[in-house]
Amino acid sequence: MKNIIWHKVLDHKKDLAENRVMTVDAGHTQICLTNIKDTFTALTNKCPHQGGPLGEGSIENGLLRCPWHGWDFNPCGGDSDGFDDGLKTYDLKIEDDAVYVGIEKEAPHATTVTDVMAETMVNWGISHVFGMVGHSNLGLADAFRRLEEKGKLKFIGIRHEGAASFAASAYGKLTGKPAACFAIAGPGSTNMFTGLWDAKVDRAPILALTGQVATQVVGTGNFQEVDLVRAFQTVAEFNQRVEQTSRHAELMTLAIKNAILKRDVSHLTFPDQVQVLPSNEKAQTPEGRITPLEIAPPQESLDAAILALKKAKRPVIVVGHGARFNMDAIISLAEKMKSPVLTTFKAKGQISDSHPLGCGVLGRSGTPIASFFMNECDLLLVIGASFSNHTGITPKKLTIQIDYDPLALSKFHKIDIAVYGEISRTVNLIAKESNEIAVNKVNQTPEISKRWDIWKKEKQKRLLEERGKGVSSIAVFDVLTKLAPENAVMCVDVGNNAYSFGRYFESKHQTFLMSGYLGSIGFALPAAIGAWAAVGHTRPIIAVAGDGGICQYLAEITTAVKYKMPLKIIVLNNNELGKISKEQRAGGWDKWATDLVNPNFSEYATGCGALGLKVTKKHQLADAMTKLFKHDGPGLLEISTDVKLI
Repeated sequence: MKNIIWHKVLDHKKDLAENRVMTVDAGHTQICLTNIKDTFTALTNKCPHQGGPLGEGSIENGLLRCPWHGWDFNPCGGDSDGFDDGLKTYDLKIEDDAVYVGIEKEAPHATTVTDVMAETMVNWGISHVFGMVGHSNLGLADAFRRLEEKGKLKFIGIRHEGAASFAASAYGKLTGKPAACFAIAGPGSTNMFTGLWDAKVDRAPILALTGQVATQVVGTGNFQEVDLVRAFQTVAEFNQRVEQTSRHAELMTLAIKNAILKRDVSHLTFPDQVQVLPSNEKAQTPEGRITPLEIAPPQESLDAAILALKKAKRPVIVVGHGARFNMDAIISLAEKMKSPVLTTFKAKGQISDSHPLGCGVLGRSGTPIASFFMNECDLLLVIGASFSNHTGITPKKLTIQIDYDPLALSKFHKIDIAVYGEISRTVNLIAKESNEIAVNKVNQTPEISKRWDIWKKEKQKRLLEERGKGVSSIAVFDVLTKLAPENAVMCVDVGNNAYSFGRYFESKHQTFLMSGYLGSIGFALPAAIGAWAAVGHTRPIIAVAGDGGICQYLAEITTAVKYKMPLKIIVLNNNELGKISKEQRAGGWDKWATDLVNPNFSEYATGCGALGLKVTKKHQLADAMTKLFKHDGPGLLEISTDVKLI
């Protein structure tokens, strides 16, 4: 006797009109339900031709017609005029005018390849997946669902796969640990490229997981068929197709190890049919699979660095994003030497601007304070920075460079003393000699204070500038400096808004995320989603963007609303790609194709279910920002700004 489970599929039989057909769900089984002359039948919902959804078909002359190719079936029995491709039928009963369909009791879930790989992923500490579920990744998505139901994984469904990879990139930048981004075959996967490149060039670990069309149709020009292994070859350091015969847990382990150890992109693509294959493998864990990373530098280069530091009278420390997890030891060393600490733009806020030795950002997005001390020093100690043109670290000063990446050492020019070693270990070894290093150093603290006074007076003059064409950027960031929560994670887009932010916003204990080497417009909002995934409600999240950047992923405001992310979005709207206009003029070209037609951003946010605010005058800024930061939920503040007052 079959173990039949009865499922109510219609509350009342009148819900399906006579000579009509519909799709209903009986547990996990989709049923094509028909009503012909008040006789109800239940059949499989898949046409045997190509799986067409019969519940979307029609009744013609008493026959059920497939909506895809017009094949006719007898709904009372499922046969097709004597052909051998008839339809499976199911038991049906009507009680109290409700319609029930009987389905055999489902067998317990059998562990699949994707269950093993997803469990391995979670065991390695990947707790968040950003992505979009679709037809070619449903098996893997179902493995994620089971893990989320167990509380082991958080899946965040985004509106564009590019936002998924940016969110995962930001997560990696903030935590140093990988998150996963997830997409379907073809366009879903290619949409992730920009965010993956952002992670790659900024050395953030990230795991990309993509669905793929079934192997048997690869090479036939099938719908959404893209050779994803070849497509990802340039961006992914680890890049493999999951095969039926793969060692599945080991493959996931290697993907994650590559992402962590090389701080790079790992990509796995899952052919449709492989995702649901049964598996007897056990999920792996990182136990015994990864080595400690506190690598000490060669003694020769360490000794040379210590000797140079002892001889220097006015050393200056420059820290980059690579030093972000080692700042306590670096600041302690700086305090012993009474030395200024400058940061690259990507490293903004790694030392507070209110610290007596903090000098703000060096370079094009920086302050005259930082550039002054670089020019006045007799030695530069550069830690975890890449010497990009944007930062402009001079090659004319005696320089010690410390980095864990040997390729980053002396990358752009010869370095006097290149020290290869893990940053915390290296700085701690130098700190053991800090008492001797500190001898005969010039106390530069009073000069730092003097230079801040000069810069703050200059900023007060700029605050007075008005042209009647919108609020100045300096006014925006002056108020933001006063009101932003001191422990916020601040995600910054590219463009003039970013330059002004770097120059005028005075950091306290905030953490800053940006698209560094790639410099991709649109980063701020999806990065804020990634930051929220990393810190939850323990820290405020603020996204700062221009009108050009925010429009790239504007629909992700609905993602923030859906998951109740209390993101605070500040949009500087000048109806122009202002930085590009500036570059056109600087290069001797005419200003062209940089004007923008924008929505009312505040009304758009309101329409999405978030708080929407708008400011057109400087005096409105403080009240609007206060309201934004006090709001319990996602909110957007649109500020009409002057494109020239940056």
